[in-house]
Amino acid sequence: MLLLPGAASGEAAGDQQALTPQAQSDQPVFSDDWLGLEDAGAMPIQRQVRIQQRVIIRVSPRSPSVRQNLMADLPQRERPTKVVERKIGKCVDMSSIAGVQPTRDNRLMLYMRDQRMIAANLEKACSARDFYSGFYVEPSKDGRLCIDRDKLQSRTGAKCELSRIRQLVAD
Repeated sequence: MLLLPGAASGEAAGDQQALTPQAQSDQPVFSDDWLGLEDAGAMPIQRQVRIQQRVIIRVSPRSPSVRQNLMADLPQRERPTKVVERKIGKCVDMSSIAGVQPTRDNRLMLYMRDQRMIAANLEKACSARDFYSGFYVEPSKDGRLCIDRDKLQSRTGAKCELSRIRQLVAD
């Protein structure tokens, strides 16, 4: 009786008539007291839509057989024992990176599609060993990977910036 205030107030005869179906319709006619209970369990309608798009580039390590195949295409000559680092600017085109390999001196060796090799130094707090299985990077508007701007994320969760990039050339 507490849930239905109309039924408890003495309007029972009028409500009973409201619950009986009309002769013209198959649906019963309900009083206004019952309409409130009908909407109580309904879900509220949300009219907000958010669409997000995220693109992530994955650079994976080159397999040893692929690196050996790259060397097999070069003319056979005496291999240089010394390489020199050259400045190449602050950015590298992301689409030209073919593979990556961490080195012992806490750097990442980037293998480029045009047969160049680039040494990328990580910030001091980062370890190159975290990038043994490659890295993820979100592409920027200019499509380049730049020092002190873009963050590389390893598959283990480490996030690091590049502090310096240099091209390695045979001396």
